[in-house]
Amino acid sequence: MLKQGSALDRYFKISERGSNFSREIRGGFATFFAMSYIVVLNPLILSGPDSTGATLGFPAVAAVTAFVAGILTILMGAWAKHPFALATGLGVNAFVAVTVATNPGLSWPDMMGLVMLSGITMLILVLTGFRTAVFKAVPEGLKTAIVVGIGLFIALIGLVNAGFVRRIPDVAGTTVPVGLGFDGKLLGWPTFVFVFGLVLTIALVVRKVKGAILIGIVASTILSVILESILHIGPSFDGKTHNPQGWSLVAPKFTEWAAPDLSLIGQANPFGAFEHLGFVAASLLAFVILLSIFFDAMGTMVGLATEAGTIDKDGNIPNVDRVLQVDALGAIIGGGASVSSNQIYVESGAGIGEGARTGLASVVTGLLFLVAMFFTPLINLVPFEAVAPALVIVGFMMVSQVGKIDWQDWGIAIPAFLTFTLMPFTYSIANGLGAGFITFVLIRLFEGRAREVHPLMWAVAAAFLLFFAIGPIEAVLGIH
Repeated sequence: MLKQGSALDRYFKISERGSNFSREIRGGFATFFAMSYIVVLNPLILSGPDSTGATLGFPAVAAVTAFVAGILTILMGAWAKHPFALATGLGVNAFVAVTVATNPGLSWPDMMGLVMLSGITMLILVLTGFRTAVFKAVPEGLKTAIVVGIGLFIALIGLVNAGFVRRIPDVAGTTVPVGLGFDGKLLGWPTFVFVFGLVLTIALVVRKVKGAILIGIVASTILSVILESILHIGPSFDGKTHNPQGWSLVAPKFTEWAAPDLSLIGQANPFGAFEHLGFVAASLLAFVILLSIFFDAMGTMVGLATEAGTIDKDGNIPNVDRVLQVDALGAIIGGGASVSSNQIYVESGAGIGEGARTGLASVVTGLLFLVAMFFTPLINLVPFEAVAPALVIVGFMMVSQVGKIDWQDWGIAIPAFLTFTLMPFTYSIANGLGAGFITFVLIRLFEGRAREVHPLMWAVAAAFLLFFAIGPIEAVLGIH
């Protein structure tokens, strides 16, 4: 069955895309390990009480996060046939948590209902062809900048997750926002694991060893488990004390089996926010969510497809409508299951770097998420530090596209620069896209070349202006 020319090979176009079954399976595992942290991190982000004092519950959020990620990722692989994995989006979930915490009268079901409505709106935009048309209206230079920006972003995620780069506390006299290690020093065995994994992965990649990225992850994980079992290093934060030499989030260890709690599914209230906040305030919140998921997915999709080599010479992605449909369903299902919007993960690049080119890799990743729903030891076994080297290497691969940007055309070069610098600097793909789109339109206007700008680019730039102005607008309206 797993042979070239088989029905499975033809369905996923594995041979046609220059891949094979072993690459797809390895890629599926690499992507899972690279993004499995979300099963632990999402419950932490969504852990606070709402205005009624109710909480979602750590075990339930963890189980549903894995369940929804598994279902959507399998759907992406089987339906859209791309090696893109989905899970709860970082950024949207933080926005949801902060909004619930700062708006009296707003409950978790109300906020998740807004996420659902944003997803439904997104699905309508996809089905009408609007979202695909926007994608095609973006100039090639900006699409390349998106790839570069995501590369820088994913590398920064890896460096920060590993503790190699850390935020410097806001104290008097501080002149830089981030620095090397802890207080300018590389300390702790977890940092050693990252460095070991990075050097090993680089060596394997330059030697063109098959499975280089996955080998690096597995070897680093084994080293992590050995070090933790002998030295009892512990996490960087155990809820009470901070240990700068501890593991970033997950201390590699086995935990007991637990039956998944899926009780959060179906708890969202689509119109509750309108009842408690009013139409204008609720609509503004939904608009922010909509714009974020609209452009985050577009940028990530372009970057990953380019790295996978599945984007054609005209910049088109096969089955792009299906990709966007699954992404829209990610917001609907994620909101309806009370774990926030699910979206395409940049960490899918780890699997692509391993050789994944088709949806079979996503099916593998999705199945692993469903398994992880039952066996949390699989999640807790792999620390950030073991996965971070893969993200740094994939980031390098994506940033190498920077030479394709026409640096002589400042109408493209300046927006491209803002796009790929603001993505990592603001920790947001949408922010980078917004700055690039707005600047592109303005410069073409200044150059007297406004007619060359696609009408949809004008509309998108206007939407981003409103997006960036949400803060002042909320202040004027008295919305927190």
